Amino acid sequence: MTLIDGKQTAAEIKAEIKQEVDQMVADGKRRPHLAAILVGHDGGSETYVKNKVLACEACGFESTLLRFEDDITEGELLATVERLNSDAAVDGFIVQLPLPRHIDEQRVIEAISPGKDVDGFHPINVGRMVIGLPCFMSATPKGIYELLRRYGIETRGRKCVILGRSNIVGKPMATIMMQKALGDATVEVCHSHSQNLREECATADILVAAIGSPEFVTADMVKPGAVVIDVGTTRVPDATRPRGYRLSGDVKFDEVAPRCSFITPVPGGVGPMTICMLMLNTLQAAKQRVS
Repeated sequence: MTLIDGKQTAAEIKAEIKQEVDQMVADGKRRPHLAAILVGHDGGSETYVKNKVLACEACGFESTLLRFEDDITEGELLATVERLNSDAAVDGFIVQLPLPRHIDEQRVIEAISPGKDVDGFHPINVGRMVIGLPCFMSATPKGIYELLRRYGIETRGRKCVILGRSNIVGKPMATIMMQKALGDATVEVCHSHSQNLREECATADILVAAIGSPEFVTADMVKPGAVVIDVGTTRVPDATRPRGYRLSGDVKFDEVAPRCSFITPVPGGVGPMTICMLMLNTLQAAKQRVS
């Protein structure tokens, strides 16, 4: 069994990005600039945005964080989005989700200019990805594919089962894995209402668990020698930890790992790659704007 080290892989990619950014600056071009909008004080969102700012520093990017209280109106938030759309100094930006309930998340996502939508959530970017056109891909699925590629894991013709059908992970992951120019795999998407769920998962050469249920995937759901990618990051109460919780993946790691050829840990697997791919998308956006 080989442990897929997302933390180390992400560090290597960020070093590659910084080298390219340094060359851009040496050539007289400006640094890529990523902005983030954070509404409210959700603990997970706070941590995620903080890590994005640190990643910008590591890659040599400029970064801007716009913070708002959770009583901001939808109109005020949309006006901020439009301002960033029009700001020539900003290459890409993200609106950290989730948003307060009184704000229509989809309306906000659709207000972002597709050319600055480095999260890859805008319907235009999603549609272009589906038909294989250049676009900004959703960061988590893009990061998973990059891990598979960098670890030399064969995907062509393999059966890939994706457990979960979210717009952020499951659906775009299925699209990437079925694209002839990318995964070129045989793809099956399973979810909470799938019949014979355990049996279907056990047929996978590559199993991507993104269902959001701690330790849902057990050994009997994994084919011997399979590649297992754990996308889950649920905070589980744990009085022995300083913060009072631990991060749990969707895979029962200790039980499943001995059956695998490759597996990602939680934390340190997919998570670091998500932020890293956001940096790659921002670099792509900056290069498009200066070309």
